[in-house]
This record gives sequence, C-alpha cells and structure tokens, in this order.
Amino acid sequence: MRFSSLIKALQAGESGLRWSQPGADPLLNGAASLEQALENQLSFLEKGNALTAALGESSVGALLLPDQQDLIDLASQRGIAFAVVSDPRLAFAEALDCLHPRKRPQAEIHPTAVIDERAVVGPGTAVAARVCIGAGSRVGADCIIHPGVVIYEDVVIGDGCELHANAVIHPGSRLGRRCVVNSNAVVGSEGFGFVPTAKGWRKMPQTGVVVLEDFVEIGSSSTIDRPSVGETWIGAGTKIDNLVQIGHGVTVGRGCAFASQVGIAGGARIGNGVILAGQVGVANRVVIGDGVIASSKTGVHADVSAGQVVSGFPAIPHRLWLRCANTFSKLPEMAKTLRELNRSSAQ
Repeated sequence: MRFSSLIKALQAGESGLRWSQPGADPLLNGAASLEQALENQLSFLEKGNALTAALGESSVGALLLPDQQDLIDLASQRGIAFAVVSDPRLAFAEALDCLHPRKRPQAEIHPTAVIDERAVVGPGTAVAARVCIGAGSRVGADCIIHPGVVIYEDVVIGDGCELHANAVIHPGSRLGRRCVVNSNAVVGSEGFGFVPTAKGWRKMPQTGVVVLEDFVEIGSSSTIDRPSVGETWIGAGTKIDNLVQIGHGVTVGRGCAFASQVGIAGGARIGNGVILAGQVGVANRVVIGDGVIASSKTGVHADVSAGQVVSGFPAIPHRLWLRCANTFSKLPEMAKTLRELNRSSAQ
C-alpha cells in the first residue's frame, strides 16, 4: 500500500489526521518498531517518546508523528514520509488494519460441527470444524466460531462475536454484540461455592449465569464463573487479558481493563473505567469505585473510592506507597539509629 493511500484511509478514522508530507510516497508492506523498521515499513512516535534519538538512525519508510516540531523537523531533514496526527498510537492501530486486513472465513458450517437441531445459527456466521452447539442456544449473525469451540445449551451469542479455538461457553451465558473470547477461555464455569459441614464440604449448586455486554474481550485461558444465583456481569467495552480469574457474582463496569493474572474474588463490585495491572488481587465483596487504578501486585482488601490510584499489599494510596518503598532500603540504618538513641536515653 502506498503511504498516500494509507493517509486517505486514516482520514476516515478517529486518530485526528492533521497534515502529511508523503515525500517519495513509499510502498509499505508492513509495520515495525522504530528501531527495527525498514524502508518499506511504517512506524510511529508519541510526544516525549524516549525513542526520539533513534529517529536519526532509523531506516523507517514512513512515520506517524505528533504535532511536535523537533520530530517534524528531523523527519523532514531525513526525507522520511510522515503524517501528523492527534493520536499517533491510535493512528498506528488504524494503519495496521489497513496494512494487514483480516481474512474472514466463509460463512459456512463445517461438516464435522455438531449443532443440536434446537439451536439457531444466524446468517453469515462461520462455524469451523468440531464445534459443538447445544440445544436452545442462539448464535447471532456474522459470527466466527473457530475450531473446537463448545457452546452449551441455552447460550445466547450476539451478532458479530468471535470465539477462538477451544473456548467454552457454559449453559445460560449471554454474550452481547461483537464480543471476542480467545482460545481456551471459559465463560460461565461453576463458581467456587462449598458449604462446610461435619462431614466435609457440601457443594453449593451454581445456578446463575454470566452476562457479557457488547464489545467485551476475554483473553486466552481466562475464566469467568457463574454464581449460585443471579449473574456475574461484565460491562460493555471491558477488556480482559490472558489468565484472569473473575469469581462468581462479580459485577464489572463499563470500559475496564484487567491485565494478566488479575484475580477477583466472588461478589466484588468494580466500577466503570477501572484499570487493574498485572497480578492485582481483589478480595471477596470489595467495592472499587469508578476510574480507580491499581498498580501491579496490589492487594485490594478494602473498598477503594472513585478516582484513587493504589499500590502495595494491602493497597494504600500510590504516592504513599512510593514514599514507603523509598524508605525500605533505609530501614536497617534507621533501626540502628533508633537503638543508639534508646541506649543514650537509658544512660
């Protein structure tokens, strides 16, 4: 694709194309990081990016740049084709769609798929090899169901969803429009519910369901449990990374992002726009307000009010955690000083 053609495509996007200097109008066949990009590849830079110095040596063919004069001047001096955009990272995402358009499978049902006669598959949906769809389930229009997917009975899947290889959707689960469930993820598995008795653990039947609203994405090998009664709810536009566990009866708001190995215990309530970094743990029935950010490995054992940034174990305000962390290495010296003071006061 010529860079000039890519610029025209970006005009229809959301990244805020301002102006461009296509230069020699290179023919692009892919994209790469600035350090690795070749003369036939596209890359991007953001404001204040530490890779600015690499621009002077890069072989990149074309760039997406912020409105930052030093970057614009350097690209111009080196004769690199570029476009100035409001959001270079978003523009790069849009450009990747253009440079690497997805190949959609044909809308057909593979002969090895097993679909109950009481199930419904919408028009334009592709069902791959060895897929199983149970009785009473409804798969919407224009979905892609990859090999080995298991959809239990009474599941509802909205239009435009994509279920990757070996994903499992348990009974009663409901997926909104254009959800993505990646390989080996499990939606609607039994919650971890047991009642202690004199004879041991008595299993609590898990009769509830899981609901994913529109545009939810679930990473590979993540699990979302159904509750004993009621619903586990994931709000619209929420993105969940690989290896995340969401317990039974959890409610997650809209537009959240959970990184790998996050674990959320049963009954927790997560607000809108919450970001949980890698390995964050959320305790049973904790309430987290809108817009909260928890840094990696944070342990959230108590409610967190809206807008806070928390860190540590147990979680405390992030700035306080940084001050505490800065003190850790000084603790032996401080302890020594304290002992000396105690001896002096005792004399």
